[in-house]
Amino acid sequence: MRRQIDACLADRGGAVSARLRAAELGRAYLGLNGKGRARFFALLAREYDIDPDEVDKASAALRAAEGEAERRTARRRLRRSLVPPRVHLLTQFNSLDRGVKFLVDMRADLLRAAREQPELRDLDGDLQELLRGWFDVGFLEMAQITFNSPASLLEKLIDYEAVHEIRSWKDLKNRLDSDRRCFSFMHPNMPGEPLIFVEVALVNGMTDNVHALLDEAAPEVDPHAADTAIFYSISNCQAGLAGVGFGDFLIKRVVDRLSQRFPNLKSFATLSPIPGFRRWLDGALDGEEPLLAEAEDRLIRATARKESGHQGLKAILDDPGWADDGDLVEAVREPLIRLGARYLAREKDPRGRPLDPVARFHLNNGARVERINWMGDRSESGLRQSAGMMVNYLYKLDEIEKNHEAFRGEGKVVASPQISRLCKGL
Repeated sequence: MRRQIDACLADRGGAVSARLRAAELGRAYLGLNGKGRARFFALLAREYDIDPDEVDKASAALRAAEGEAERRTARRRLRRSLVPPRVHLLTQFNSLDRGVKFLVDMRADLLRAAREQPELRDLDGDLQELLRGWFDVGFLEMAQITFNSPASLLEKLIDYEAVHEIRSWKDLKNRLDSDRRCFSFMHPNMPGEPLIFVEVALVNGMTDNVHALLDEAAPEVDPHAADTAIFYSISNCQAGLAGVGFGDFLIKRVVDRLSQRFPNLKSFATLSPIPGFRRWLDGALDGEEPLLAEAEDRLIRATARKESGHQGLKAILDDPGWADDGDLVEAVREPLIRLGARYLAREKDPRGRPLDPVARFHLNNGARVERINWMGDRSESGLRQSAGMMVNYLYKLDEIEKNHEAFRGEGKVVASPQISRLCKGL
């Protein structure tokens, strides 16, 4: 493949010949298995990086340049020397039919390979920067997906749904009914391929249970009478666009669209999972810090028949049937709600950010942590990830920008009075 790469970079024969060479290399890449693609990436990373000697010479030429014309020429030379040849190669694929999708899928392959080959990180950075430019939010189109959308698009909706599995076409139809909305970002060079989509329910009051929200037998709400829009699922569809963020722009555009279409809407909130809670809690229960109040510790020890409340809480949550046992549920309800609030509003990673990735996303968008919902998701994954709890993040339109600035500038987690009370003294 080195011969094909060099031919692409030689830039001979004009635009048509360049497209043919890029297409030939693309076909060769698609014919490789996973190991072959990893070797291809290693070749690009190793042999098609910047030339340090040329960078040094260009830097020296700029320092020695006299006069504006000479400095301008030297600056151009330095800029060219700082662009690796592999970037020129990757850019050529963009001109092919479905070339953008090819590069998005290539980056998904690259991210998998980079987990075991750290030397590929610079190559990934180059490709990510290219994609970030091509997928600037100004180039994206927001589309509403309905049950009358092409079947191929609806099938992708089912495949890409990452939060609450779409179990059937009937389930999908329910999610696209008159009191529901689904919006997606699309790219003009990736027709029929959603980049990210958000599912919205138009309801009265803030929803606290995803099973009720997705109940196919529930009566429809008149969307013009609804006072609340609930964002209950946000799914990224293209693994190769990881780190090329546009989810926050999608939510803001959807809020604008819904506000104009349904002026009766007063509240915009999410019904979100808490995916990292159990992982954090299990680690905290193994630590030395006491997490339970004295009365909670006593009740859990007695209920679980364990020597300590920490052991008892862990034993209860590890029991597959605990959520169906009224005594167990009552014993753990209050401490888990309090610890859930602490996890979302207080616990930080080494970079000072909230531990929970969903919390980071919504807080960065300007939402606030509004309410913990007990048994909001009793599915197997909901119990495993968050002990069945869900959370509402509230987007107060007149506070979004202020909350965003507080989070970005100070790392401040904006929370409702209810959440703040739960965290008091922690």
